[in-house]
Amino acid sequence: MRISIQHLTKIFPSRTKGGEAVHAVEDMNIEIPSGQLVGLLGPSGCGKSTTLFMLSGLESPTSGKILFDDQDVTTLAAEKRGIGLVFQNYALYPHMTVEQNIRFPLDNMRIKKEEGNARALDAARLVQIEDLMSRKPNELSGGQQQRVAIARALVKMPNVLLLDEPLSNLDARLRLQTREEIKRIQRTTGITTVFVTHDQEEAMSICDTMVVMKLGVVQQIGAPQDIYDDPNNLFVANFLGTPPINIFKGYTEGGKVYIGGEAVAEAPASCGYENREVYVGIRPEGFIYDAEGAFTLRVDHIEVMGRDKSVVSVHECSTKPTVRSIIDSDVMLPPDAETLRFNIKPYKLFLFDAETEERLR
Repeated sequence: MRISIQHLTKIFPSRTKGGEAVHAVEDMNIEIPSGQLVGLLGPSGCGKSTTLFMLSGLESPTSGKILFDDQDVTTLAAEKRGIGLVFQNYALYPHMTVEQNIRFPLDNMRIKKEEGNARALDAARLVQIEDLMSRKPNELSGGQQQRVAIARALVKMPNVLLLDEPLSNLDARLRLQTREEIKRIQRTTGITTVFVTHDQEEAMSICDTMVVMKLGVVQQIGAPQDIYDDPNNLFVANFLGTPPINIFKGYTEGGKVYIGGEAVAEAPASCGYENREVYVGIRPEGFIYDAEGAFTLRVDHIEVMGRDKSVVSVHECSTKPTVRSIIDSDVMLPPDAETLRFNIKPYKLFLFDAETEERLR
């Protein structure tokens, strides 16, 4: 099922007399190819869940259109859209068994019991919980409950699967395991899936396409690695990456990029050769240790992490308390060094206009 979102806007009226209306989603335009897993990513309040609820029919847009293939579903009731919806709190019926929970949508559709049982078992097998069918939700782990919720959404054979922060209530180990399961299930079924999350690592690991949002406005759309390697603006660069990108106040002069008086890179032609204040973003993996390198950092401490070392430093031009540089564990660093010098990989350095925060290319 192809999804087309055209000029979609949602404005909530002010909750207080005389207050300003809230623009939760502003003029969104997205084309989601059939069979893709697309992640809506952004901080709390960016409009990603509101977008999901408009796709589901639980929320009506202020303006714009939603098309499933060529059918305009903008005003269509939720139960007529052919969607499966999974909430972050599972929403299972505590008095029902796993089998009854999964079969519940089919009972509402008046599917015959024999067919309903067979489809419920097929859905349970898909999410690998077929041996839990007789248990109640309170007898299951959080990850198992989430699988029941996914099976219940899939048993209807939906055209579109919508997942609202489905992993947020799980611990770190279960989140990793369950997100891998979601990707496997999506690939197995081929169902077009929209996945809402505030966790950029989660989105990057399983999504075919990411939509990065801020305050209701789409900032960038693309494959996760493409967005990471080529961010449109400072917000996107800051939001993606673990550890996060290092940001410095800098300037361009004579075709060079300067941080604190040190020329660390060539400036792109778009900057010109005049003095121009910029933000300089450098990914942690963009540092190359070199005793004669162009960029000096004052060392705070070094963390050895097995396959690599993380040099935690400080710099007077950094916008963050510390600077993190990740280098290979085989690189020998001088012991007890107070400062270290680095060269910067050009493709791991990004420039942003100091006023607009837009990328300079």
